[in-house]
Amino acid sequence: MLNARLLKLPIASHQHRHEHHQIVVGVRGEADLSVDGTGSHLDTWRACLVPTEARHDYCGDNQNHVLVINLDPYMPAINTPAHAEYERLAPLFERPRTLDMDNKLQGLVQFTAGEFDRAPENEGLKQHLAASILHCMAERLNDGRPVKANRHTIRPDTIRRYIMENLHRKITVTDLAGVACLSVSRFHEMFREVTGITPHQFLLQTRLDQAAQLLLSSGLSVSEISYRTGFSSQGALTNALRKYKGTTPTKLRLGEKVA
Repeated sequence: MLNARLLKLPIASHQHRHEHHQIVVGVRGEADLSVDGTGSHLDTWRACLVPTEARHDYCGDNQNHVLVINLDPYMPAINTPAHAEYERLAPLFERPRTLDMDNKLQGLVQFTAGEFDRAPENEGLKQHLAASILHCMAERLNDGRPVKANRHTIRPDTIRRYIMENLHRKITVTDLAGVACLSVSRFHEMFREVTGITPHQFLLQTRLDQAAQLLLSSGLSVSEISYRTGFSSQGALTNALRKYKGTTPTKLRLGEKVA
């Protein structure tokens, strides 16, 4: 669910994205970051919060060292203590942002970095210290009020995780509403209010994004990718890509960008 490490950012880095949330905290030196096209400056008093799937790149100086904390929103099973823990931290990643740290939080980061150097093989220590930093950040973003899970709050990450775990199967809005423990009508209303799109549009978008990624990064046949991403046939995937992304499987594999 959570891992952390100290590293030095390269002087130049290619743009990338990943399927986990990430926090990059300045420990020494400075770095420039760009997340979804928005630039920010990282030093020992700032942390950059990068939600899953956000495109980003980093450019450090020769002295920079950062603490990188990765949080995987798809690992904790629903209704387990680990998932409840994630729900308390999820508000950190509602959008990309840069967090200014106060003296106490900056001190905790520096202490953590020192412990990482002292005991680099102690993964349990590293996870506990990284989790402490995340909880302190969540508390500050919530104006000092404890961050509590709310069973009536829609978390798109939770819905997306369920979709990814069942991507090859038929998924209905009723299934998604069950994940959120809401009626279909209430779920539809709340989901659209939170995300700006309907659950069906979100489901289709998730399927198409995963299909496009497989087309670009794997040698699987279009038919196999269609099956793995829940489309009824190769033709159904091709038609959906053409209609909603303005491209086709062939064009994607020839290097055309997705709309």
